[in-house]
Amino acid sequence: MKVIVIGATGTIGRAIVQAIGNRHEVIPVSFSKSVIKADIADKTSIITMFKKTGRVDGVISAAGLAKFGPMTSLTDADFALSLNNKLMGQVNLVRLGIEHLNDNGSITLTSGILSRKPMKGSTAISLVNSALEGFGRAAALEMPRGIRINVVSPNWVVDTLKAFNMDPAIGTPVETVARAYVQALEGSMNGEVLDAIK
Repeated sequence: MKVIVIGATGTIGRAIVQAIGNRHEVIPVSFSKSVIKADIADKTSIITMFKKTGRVDGVISAAGLAKFGPMTSLTDADFALSLNNKLMGQVNLVRLGIEHLNDNGSITLTSGILSRKPMKGSTAISLVNSALEGFGRAAALEMPRGIRINVVSPNWVVDTLKAFNMDPAIGTPVETVARAYVQALEGSMNGEVLDAIK
């Protein structure tokens, strides 16, 4: 299969590329550190990316920005960033990507644990994560030509927790998280939210 991995230079994206290994042809895409670049908040950038990659069998998104902070401190711009980038950016990957996917292709999006285990400061992130999961379940009912769509909801990744001086014991190894994306790509599930926890 020919597979685009968006966010391929990030912590989870790098692990996904490694987990796919040599079984498929991977086209790494990132915001600034890859040959093919894409800003998922910009529809024109997404269209340009698909023109450069040509037809593919899979799209995996491990990208998306959302604002963390106390709800009473978040501005309209903070919510707009979260909605326009992580939510609509990935929704538009689906909407614009369908015509570039081969029959029986696969799209995998990323939400996150804060959809079901919110914490103080996560209102904007929990909002977009929950919306992505609902979108994935509903979009699966309308995907054409046997194309499947799934959402991976990663737990906190151990490496990220360490970077933020948080307790890594509550996290999941990034290799475990990456396997959920490979499962979505190579499996037969459709409209599922895969909890990448342990």
